[in-house]
Amino acid sequence: MQKVAFETLGCKLNFSETSSIKKDFSDSGYKIVEFDTSADIYIINTCSVTQNANSTCRKTVRRARQKNPDAFIAVIGCYAQLEPEEIASVEGVDAVLGAKHKFRLLELFDDFVKQDKTIIYNTDVNEATDFHNSLSSSDRTRAFLKVQDGCDYKCSFCTIPLARGKSRSPRIHTVIRNAEHLVRKGFKEIVITGVNTGDFGSGRSENFIKLLSKLQKVNGLRRIRVSSIEPNLLGDDIIKLAADSDVIQPHFHIPLQSGSNRILRLMRRRYTASQYRERVELINELLPDACIGVDVITGHPGETDELFEESFNFIENLNVSYLHVFTYSERPGTHALTIKPVVPHHIRKKRTHKLRRLSAKKRFEFDIRHYDQVRPVLFESEDKDGWRQGWTDNYIRVKHPADSVFENSIKQVKIGSRLKDGTHLSKLNKHVVNNEDKLEMVIAELTA
Repeated sequence: MQKVAFETLGCKLNFSETSSIKKDFSDSGYKIVEFDTSADIYIINTCSVTQNANSTCRKTVRRARQKNPDAFIAVIGCYAQLEPEEIASVEGVDAVLGAKHKFRLLELFDDFVKQDKTIIYNTDVNEATDFHNSLSSSDRTRAFLKVQDGCDYKCSFCTIPLARGKSRSPRIHTVIRNAEHLVRKGFKEIVITGVNTGDFGSGRSENFIKLLSKLQKVNGLRRIRVSSIEPNLLGDDIIKLAADSDVIQPHFHIPLQSGSNRILRLMRRRYTASQYRERVELINELLPDACIGVDVITGHPGETDELFEESFNFIENLNVSYLHVFTYSERPGTHALTIKPVVPHHIRKKRTHKLRRLSAKKRFEFDIRHYDQVRPVLFESEDKDGWRQGWTDNYIRVKHPADSVFENSIKQVKIGSRLKDGTHLSKLNKHVVNNEDKLEMVIAELTA
């Protein structure tokens, strides 16, 4: 029995796709092992959003070779689609498979014998027209379900359309069938993922709100969380559906990228700052306890000090909960390379740090606003430090002393003291109410 190890770089979508490929290997009789052990085959699923992601891929190849110099090494995914020759030049790589071929490893290689010369399977990304159903989990409580792939947008900074091809998605009935399978496996929460998730059903009579409406009715599914959705695709109807639903969680992750209209135009985004604010304000009105996450890019070409401050002030005055801040990175083949002036790297990093400090402030303010509230928490497996952790419906991390009876259970808990790592620590009260959904917590003093 050959041993195969997998490493995933990048987004939750990549993780779900790796999980599906891993299952194919397992079903074919291969033994799945950890990446940092000796294996016969190493498969690296890559990201190429930033230059750092490419560097990480090369380091990962070296890690595999250190474990077994004679192993077969395959590099697949976005970086493999964009830079196949560059990867092929990395010592030890036997196969490079782009967007169309990455799910065909078992078909293309029946023995996985180390090659004298790297084999490249790479075609025009527009030939990647099939949708491959994928799902994965990081624990026994939450599953990530892929519902969309590719992107038809042409944002100035992004290589994803070049790496994954055009937008495509399965039929609603296929997604429902996959969700029902996950529920039978015991998952209580499904996180729906995609490259441009809100574009589900594009070109058909089906759309994202129809998907959500059907999905929330799956028997036994307690929670639906949307990984990310573009602001121009987050319509009033979706927000209202979430407000009326007991299953769709009050948690939105909405990419902004910049609070400056000038930069949004340079980025080729499909909304204005004021339109983004309207989305946030409606969520605040209909779901006042909702958690709102925001993606922001610093240092995009053309971002002057004045435009950055405009963006910073816009975000500072926005009632959102946290930021994911990315430093702009030059990517081959993107429109942003033609835009001037170019922002020096040290200024990009300075702006990133400033926004990350703002994010920490907003996260703290959001958390303490919910201090002493009772909210439902889906508890996960025990961590290495002996705590059982979980997420509230509105994405607040809590933990308590491990107790196996709470794993993969949804309990009503009172939000307690906030630790430095951002989790909320509470202690179980000895007079627990005799109801599996009612669990009182002893509350400590709030700490910064």
